Amino acid sequence: MRARDLITPYFKAHGRSIAIGMVCLMLVDLLQLMIPRVVKWAVDELTLLAADGRTLLRHAVTIAVMALLIGVCRYVWRRCLLGTARFLEADLRNRLLGHLQTLSAGFFDRAKTGDLMAHATNDIQQIRMAAGLGLVALNDAILMGAAAIGFMLYIHVELTLYVLIPMPLVVVSARLLGRRMHARYQSVQAAFADLTEIVRERCAGMRLIKAHNEEAAALAAVTGVSQAYVDENMRLVGVTSLFFPLMMMLTNLSLAVVLFFGGRKTILAEITTGDFVAFISYLNLLSWPMMALGWVTNLIQRGGASLERLKRILDQQPEIQAPDTPASLPAIQGRIAFDGVTFSYDGPQGRPVLRDISVEIEPGRMLGVVGPPGSGKSTLLSLVPRLYDPCAGRVTLDGIDLRALDPAELRRQVAYVPQEPFLFSGTVRDNILFGCPQSCSNRLDQALAEAALTETVAALPAGLETRVGEKGVLLSGGQKQRIALARALLVDAPIVLLDDPISQVDTATAAVIVAAIRRMAGRRTIIVVSHRLSAVRFADLIVTVEAGRVTECGSHDRLASAQGYYARVYRLQELDHAT
Repeated sequence: MRARDLITPYFKAHGRSIAIGMVCLMLVDLLQLMIPRVVKWAVDELTLLAADGRTLLRHAVTIAVMALLIGVCRYVWRRCLLGTARFLEADLRNRLLGHLQTLSAGFFDRAKTGDLMAHATNDIQQIRMAAGLGLVALNDAILMGAAAIGFMLYIHVELTLYVLIPMPLVVVSARLLGRRMHARYQSVQAAFADLTEIVRERCAGMRLIKAHNEEAAALAAVTGVSQAYVDENMRLVGVTSLFFPLMMMLTNLSLAVVLFFGGRKTILAEITTGDFVAFISYLNLLSWPMMALGWVTNLIQRGGASLERLKRILDQQPEIQAPDTPASLPAIQGRIAFDGVTFSYDGPQGRPVLRDISVEIEPGRMLGVVGPPGSGKSTLLSLVPRLYDPCAGRVTLDGIDLRALDPAELRRQVAYVPQEPFLFSGTVRDNILFGCPQSCSNRLDQALAEAALTETVAALPAGLETRVGEKGVLLSGGQKQRIALARALLVDAPIVLLDDPISQVDTATAAVIVAAIRRMAGRRTIIVVSHRLSAVRFADLIVTVEAGRVTECGSHDRLASAQGYYARVYRLQELDHAT
């Protein structure tokens, strides 16, 4: 797909409005070109002493009517062209977000949030300006420029040829400088993305910055990236500041030529005084198309650079895709099996995070996963809803390879609580009901109780309608974790994945949550990752993952009596509990 194909549907969908806008824009240009003719007639009549009050009134009324028509037509073309370009902006932004939602988790591991924000704001804005103002400037550069030259030729051919001598320089400079501008705009947009990212990151981490008295270091980091953005813009200005003055210089040189040669021809009566005044008026009108040529080059280069950046994102293909003919999911039993699973975030050639994992969970059973930090526990959990696919081996659900299933259909069967719960900046109710069908809202009170949230919500200022702030910043870590748990408990999914569900709560709250998990046993297939063994000790099967490998497998009693990692952690946690 070519970059310009991204905006072709916009011109097709809004062709009528664009056509009306272009007609009104052309009428404005033609009316502006007729005003010097009226002025010429008035000046000639004044010069010949043939004008009277009635004649001057007629010319004045003619110009006033033209001005009124220009005002009306200008309103219409601005509404149709500049207003309609907003639809392009909205369509591209919606398309970008829609596409981002199809991309796999691996893409977001590599992409910068600030870069994606720059695509959704600055890049799309530049494309909108190129499609709106750029179209206007292009029309003026062509229509008004050509018509002005035509009227000038009508007045005096030789004088017009003098004026057009600098024109080849305009064309050559526009071509040469345009290429440099395009490259510089690419660099400016990339620098803007870096600036957006570092500002977003510092704003999100402001509490940590203040807690560590690192305001100076944070400001220095932002200042450095901001200066890089300024430097890129100054390199761009080095090109654009040469282009626009060049256009004005050539225009003023043409004016000097007209004053000298045109003045002489007026004295020699080769042209009338009115023709001379009209010729200068047309030359002034011609200066705008010359400026518009620079402006349209500017806008199109900006828009083109942004369009290419946007296209690179839209060309990204999701690593996790539904097969052409997905296997159907009958009534889910919930048997999950990891069969020789090996996984690396960097692909088959990267360093494995998981190595040859083979574990099977029977329907309605619970699997506990323990291990030291960074051993691959959360990664193992993320393979079940196909956030990632294994590099080797396979994960199956009821004997069906997950890669044979439609990811959307698979994820409807899974309730997932990640290790770092994410809350949107809405209310507590909004966050709990996120992703929940309308039919499950009647189980809200039950989910609150099972997540040990009933008393917590009652103590909030507005109860369920309390706003949680950006990423839930107004809540404690334990409250956020329990809201994420309630969200999962609310969905009647046959598979439940819990990543460290009691890591941020006190012992009493943890006991309530563990009891809720135990009540789900037998009805759902559950996988719990936890560093606190109290969350997994009652599991039907417990595995220890160390350095990406399963090193232990068995029940709580068996592993606690062994001499491995599980037994060591169990004794330490029992000792802590006793003290």
